Amino acid sequence: MHVEYHKEYSRFLGRDMEFKVYGHGGKPVLAVPCQNGRFFDWENFGMIETLSDYLEGGALQLFTVDTIDAETVSAQGGSPYERVRRHEAWYNYVIEELLPHIRAIHGSGEALLATGCSMGAYHAANFFFRRPDFFDSVIALSGIYDTGDMYGGYMDEVVYANDPCASLSGMPLDHPYLSLFNRRTLIFCVGQGAWEEALLAGTRRLEDVLRRKGIRAWVDYWGLDVDHDWPWWKKQMRYFLPHVVGRP
Repeated sequence: MHVEYHKEYSRFLGRDMEFKVYGHGGKPVLAVPCQNGRFFDWENFGMIETLSDYLEGGALQLFTVDTIDAETVSAQGGSPYERVRRHEAWYNYVIEELLPHIRAIHGSGEALLATGCSMGAYHAANFFFRRPDFFDSVIALSGIYDTGDMYGGYMDEVVYANDPCASLSGMPLDHPYLSLFNRRTLIFCVGQGAWEEALLAGTRRLEDVLRRKGIRAWVDYWGLDVDHDWPWWKKQMRYFLPHVVGRP
């Protein structure tokens, strides 16, 4: 399998940021790690091996991004005003710096699939809903899609922009993104087993918002034995990917 490691300075974050590339072609995918995760987590937890036939066969090219969650969505203490603006800087790093590099590596202007598990699912959904011109699909597994717990209920215009439940709820029915969403592929999944309680509630909140806005999405609730952990996310990813890119 073709693998590349990259480390580059981000002007938005004022630091070096790292990412890895897996595969040589196919659908470009932005993969976000779990809470406080790193760009190598998808490899270390076995998801790259799980998707090896897609990657080696040229059906997927996976780009695993680094996060700064410990400074933003999961920081302990600190000003929510400052934390969410740090998050916005990370968002701008991904959109304004990383995505052009992904396009240069991939060699096309093809829209991306955004995906992630747990906090990574929130990030993937946030990228998708904010920029459906860049992302044509999302597979979000075991996520929460509002920011109430992240910023202690604090809300301002930057939190609002990064809160899918809030920003979608406030989106006018004639907003062009609503019709664009319905030309995209939206997949959200959550289990009902151990450690999934909050994620189950969060997924239901998002489903309600999507239904009220007329946004078509596949929201799938797996069984009581389906826990909040990598073995299930691997099974879910194998299950849903063919509905986005076909089979390898």
